[in-house]
Amino acid sequence: MNFLEERIVKDGIVKPGNVLKVDSFLNHQMDIALMEEIGREFKRRFGHKTITKVMTIEASGIGIAAFVAREFGVPMVFAKKSKSVNLDGEMFVAEVESFTHKNKNQVIVSKKFLQEGEHVLIIDDFLANGCALQGLISIAESAGAVVEGCGIVIEKGFQIGGRVIRNLGYHVESLAIVDAMDAENGTITFREQNN
Repeated sequence: MNFLEERIVKDGIVKPGNVLKVDSFLNHQMDIALMEEIGREFKRRFGHKTITKVMTIEASGIGIAAFVAREFGVPMVFAKKSKSVNLDGEMFVAEVESFTHKNKNQVIVSKKFLQEGEHVLIIDDFLANGCALQGLISIAESAGAVVEGCGIVIEKGFQIGGRVIRNLGYHVESLAIVDAMDAENGTITFREQNN
């Protein structure tokens, strides 16, 4: 078991409906030492690639992506889920559906923060059905950027997202892949990985 799987077993809560709550350390309250370790691990896995920007989606991905961007020494940009008065100029837009929130959002990135020819590493906390990731990939490619890879903290391997994104030819690295969860007894089965 790797450092993240150990933490999920220790503090994660399995809820009915294939929900894994990790809000005590990852996506509500954040364990900063764990975030640093996650940043270093993504740097280890993608460090051989040229990365000029890290991209994520608000809100849960922002903290994680910031630690990854710090490791690479590059800026981080996040897709906003709603247009606000301080967003101006031309935008890249994609529609994404949230597995967690059961709704669709248009996500927006200002064209001034994502340029043609940039080498983008996409980071997110969860990969379930892959809709958010596909939206971010669409935005990056609309900008003429190169998607160098997708770093996922927790992938739900029993859902289609990881398979879909990998079948499209993208390099996906998930720090923990959950193959099964049982809400009744609180157990989590992780996929064996060779990293």
